[in-house]
Parts: sequence; structure tokens; C-alpha cells
Amino acid sequence: MLPDLTLPSSLLALLAWFEPLFTAPSFRTFCALATGFLAQPGRRTVCGMLTGAGLSRLWSHHRAHRFFSCARWSAEALGLAVAKLVVTVLVPAGEPVLVAVDDTLFRRTGKKVHAIGWFHDGSAKGPHQVGLGNNWMIAAIVVRLPFCTRPVALPVLARLVHKDLTPAPASRLMLARQMTAALAAALPGRHIHVVADAAYAGKELARLPAAVTWTTRLRKDAALYALAPPRTGKRGRPRVKGKRLPSLAALAGRASFAPVTVRRHGKTATVQAAVIECLWYGVFGPRPIQVVLIREHTGQGYDLALATTDLAASPAGVTERYASRWSVEVAVEDAKQIFGAGQTRNRLPRSGAPHHPLHPGLPEHRSRVARHRRAPSRRRRRAPRPRSLVPDQDRALHRRHDRQAPPRPHRRQISARLPQRADPCGNPRRQAGLGRPRRITAKVEFLSHLDDDLAFCASFFEVSHGLPG
Repeated sequence: MLPDLTLPSSLLALLAWFEPLFTAPSFRTFCALATGFLAQPGRRTVCGMLTGAGLSRLWSHHRAHRFFSCARWSAEALGLAVAKLVVTVLVPAGEPVLVAVDDTLFRRTGKKVHAIGWFHDGSAKGPHQVGLGNNWMIAAIVVRLPFCTRPVALPVLARLVHKDLTPAPASRLMLARQMTAALAAALPGRHIHVVADAAYAGKELARLPAAVTWTTRLRKDAALYALAPPRTGKRGRPRVKGKRLPSLAALAGRASFAPVTVRRHGKTATVQAAVIECLWYGVFGPRPIQVVLIREHTGQGYDLALATTDLAASPAGVTERYASRWSVEVAVEDAKQIFGAGQTRNRLPRSGAPHHPLHPGLPEHRSRVARHRRAPSRRRRRAPRPRSLVPDQDRALHRRHDRQAPPRPHRRQISARLPQRADPCGNPRRQAGLGRPRRITAKVEFLSHLDDDLAFCASFFEVSHGLPG
């Protein structure tokens, strides 16, 4: 595929899945940049990808930059292909697909940065939780891996929040709903369960597809209504909602709680839960929902209120589903701190939009997982960390590259093949060929990456002509 780059068979099989999305020249560039992204130990910039792939002296950096600004490929289609691959491999057939949505901020400065603005940043220091940069909406598929006790979120889609679009900018909730609809269209026959925090609840959710359910945290001031009453047979429009329900505190005071066993964040606990079926008309319209009130300990009131359109889900299932939303927060942190997401410095819209801000995940190696399970020093650790899997991927890439390269002779092997010469000072190390002058040693080490015979001939030529020490 790439005459200048040799890839491991596992990575080559993974990249071959995306070949129909590119032209032949663009696909070769995509494979090189993806490999350089994985193997680059420094910053994951465009030129850094070329350096990680070992092509910085063979390819022009314009070839990599034109791939993002001029090449004919779609980041949306690439993300949907990643989603199909994740569902095919990691989600059992017939089971619903769990999707977590959230937003993250990549800090940028400058007047010419595309779609820059002030957004909420939970990681910002100080009393004002705001930051300047690009805000990205992330949609991640939450899966269960056999070697991890916690759910893992794999980002598949991302869209940029732009406040200056005309005639009206798209809100984060609108972008989340659009990405969810795109996943539902790309995965026909699959039910999509979306989970989000309290910030993603609004009128946009009334336009959700029938195959998509939404689970979010219920606000304390939410206006809840009883279900629509049956039709009376009289003239006029029938009622779409019932009477207004009291506040959540009053509903919790007269609701009947029952003990439920749930597993959250790798731990099993028993909580008290109560279910109320009603309407949240201002958010979901006439679509009925169930409100799950959770109480951690016996007492009065409630500690957490969840709303979901999945009427068939149990209180334990809704609680565990909302707890799995935290995996997208972990994925964003790992993508920024470990995998170098957001390190590219593109400013223009054509070059910045195709940059997928999050890496969907590295191919896991079974040998790494097996060594983790056998290691006595890691018995207390429940699962391998993403930071520990990155060096193993880098070693696999470099091991494959070194296997194809010619063997490098050691300088002691070259010295053993050099003819011995007499030293006027009587130094036995120089008579044995081990104490050569620094100038010859530097040249031999410089030529050590060449073939063994070529390095030997060059060293023999320098010694035979008696270069001064």
C-alpha cells in the first residue's frame, strides 16, 4: 500500500475499513497520517504526524496539509464508518446502542481562528468557568470490554459549535440531536439510547426519531404534567396533556420508594427508587416519559431525579445508564492529555472542520491485556489504563519498522573486522582496535544505519589512509 511505510497487519486491517471513503492518493495519505498520529511521541500537529510516520524527509508537508484543506473526503462519513465498525465488533447483535453526548473546549487565541468564542469550561481555574476557543460537540458509543470493569466511551462523531452562523446558529442541543439522528440513520434496525446531563434538555428533543430514546437529569424547576386524558367525544381539539403536577419535592414526599441494586462506577450499591410516569411537555412534547427518583439512604426527599423516554427500562437500568455517561468525560480527558487531541493549529474553516478532535481509540493488543492480568504488581488494578496502552502501540509500530530495516552492525563488530595497527604509545586497547580516534568513531557510528558491508568498507578505508586522531 505504502512503499515508504510498513504497517502492522492489525493496523492495516483496521485502516482498510475506511478505504471506500477516500480516493487512492488520499487513502495513502490518510494511512500515513493515522500511523504518524499513533507513533508520534510529541505534539500531534500535521507536521508531527509526518514525523511520527518517518516521512518528514520523503513527503512534502504540503501533501499533509492539503489532505485536510483540499482533499475530497467527509469527516461526517468517516465518523459514521467508525460507528458502524464499533457496533459491528463490540456491540452484540440485537442489543441497543448506548450513546453519550457532551461538549468540550479546545483553547484557541487569535482574531482569525474560525468559530472562536467564549464558552463554558469546567476545567478552567478561578471563579469564572469560561474559556476562549473552539467548542466541539462529541457523540461517543459506550461499550463494555471484557478486560475493563467500567464502560468505555469511543468518540465517533464531532461537530463544531459556531455562534456566528446565519440566519441562526445551531445550539449544542440541536447539534446533539442531529448527530443522534445521523447515527440512527446509519444503524437501521438498532435502538439508540442517548444519555446526557441536565444541560441537554430542550424543545429540540421533541423531534427525536422513534428509534431513539433520551435519558437526562431532571431539573428541579421542571414543569411536569399528567398524561393526556382520553378523548371525550366532544367537538374541539383533544387535550395533549393532563393537569400540572406538583414540584419534585412534593412528588417525592408521597411516592413509594423500593430498594434497587445498581452497579455504578465499578461498585455495587443498593438505593431507593421510585417511578412516576408523566409528561415533560416543554422538552419532549406529547411523548410520555418516566421519572426515576433516587434516594441514596432512607429518609425524606430525593437525591437524584432522572427523566427518560424509555418506558420499558427498569429503575436500575436507568440509573446505570446515566452513571455510564461519565465514561465520555474520561474519554475527553484521555484524548486531550494522552492522545494529543486538539493539538493541531488550524485556523481556516476548510482546514479546521475536517480535523476530528478526538481519536476514536487505539487497537488493543491481546498480549498487552494478558501481560496485565499476569503481572503480580498489577493485581490490585482492575483494568489497564489508556496511558499504559499507548507505549505498547508505539513499540508495535516501531518494531514492525525495524524488522523491515537492514540490521545495524555494532561498532564492536566493525572493530573486530578491522585490521590491527601498531600504536606508537603502546596502548593495548588501541592495538586491539577498541580505542580508535574520536573522528573515526563518530564516522563509523554515523554510518552504522547502513548495511554491514558498507559500514565495514567505509571504516576500513578511513583506517587504511591513516586519518589523524
